[in-house]
Amino acid sequence: MVNLTSVLKCQKYFQTRSSFKLPDRSILNWYPGHMYTGFIDMQKKLRNIDCIIEVHDARIPLSGRNPRFSEQICSVRPHILVLNKMDLADPNLYDVAADALKSQGSPRVIYTNSKDQQCAGVKRIIHEMVNIFSSSNRFNRSEEKEFTAMIIGVPNVGKSSLINTLRNRNMKKQNAVKVGAVAGVTKAVGERVKILESPPIYIYDTPGILQPSIPNVEVGMKLALCAIFKDTDIGFHFMADYLLYWLNKNNNYCYISYLDLKEPSDNIDEVLVLSAIAKKYFRKSKHNWNNGSNVVPDTDKAAYSFVNAFRRGIFGEITLDGHMLS
Repeated sequence: MVNLTSVLKCQKYFQTRSSFKLPDRSILNWYPGHMYTGFIDMQKKLRNIDCIIEVHDARIPLSGRNPRFSEQICSVRPHILVLNKMDLADPNLYDVAADALKSQGSPRVIYTNSKDQQCAGVKRIIHEMVNIFSSSNRFNRSEEKEFTAMIIGVPNVGKSSLINTLRNRNMKKQNAVKVGAVAGVTKAVGERVKILESPPIYIYDTPGILQPSIPNVEVGMKLALCAIFKDTDIGFHFMADYLLYWLNKNNNYCYISYLDLKEPSDNIDEVLVLSAIAKKYFRKSKHNWNNGSNVVPDTDKAAYSFVNAFRRGIFGEITLDGHMLS
């Protein structure tokens, strides 16, 4: 256990980087073909949609949203913005983030934890949808007795999980949509899933769609930390480096005890080596001079452990966009 007083004393002499840089920014441009076709399919479905539910990660309420959604989809249908994974985000910033999003044109902002069947936010989604259906002009669908929503968002924010939770909660039926803990599980607009009997409400699941070009490195790394990109495309070393930078920048030194360090550091190579040794993460490394091998610290495993700890909330409830909300 690290003594907090000694850590704070170290801060008088400890300085972190003023900015974060990547040696190759191109690793942040992940836009596979199914995203392009998926977006076109979503636009084609709009004629038969009564409501749009946009799901986003509550840890990055501003930086990771795809602007094409608000410009080309949400602007033509009533819109509910759901900030999922609220259990991992800083509750002190819930209201601030919601106000910021409302000022950007999202009048209905709801926080949820889609893994919790009893989550009040999940119940509120149905309430908001019913209000929308009863008050909006449905134009070509005015004679329809059933209602249809479409759920959209960037990859791996819990869209499919939310559909299943809504269905399980309201209809007591098993999951209808495939889910996964990695980006890109849903690759096409799916069939409608019924989530309520009265009134009859259906939802289309859709693939996660990123914007084709990430505006800057910090936005990209926040997306990566929240598993919006494929981990194999970014690499845990880069994600661990950004996480270390962010935690130091925000005076969060919980990582010291988790990584078995003696003091804070801003050098990711040093941090990963020391942590791997302390946690006994080792691997065999071949060398050429006699076709032999030796044992070295497994820094890849240490980087994965570090990033995974953030994703599990080990370092506390964190909103990576905090500085954008102050």
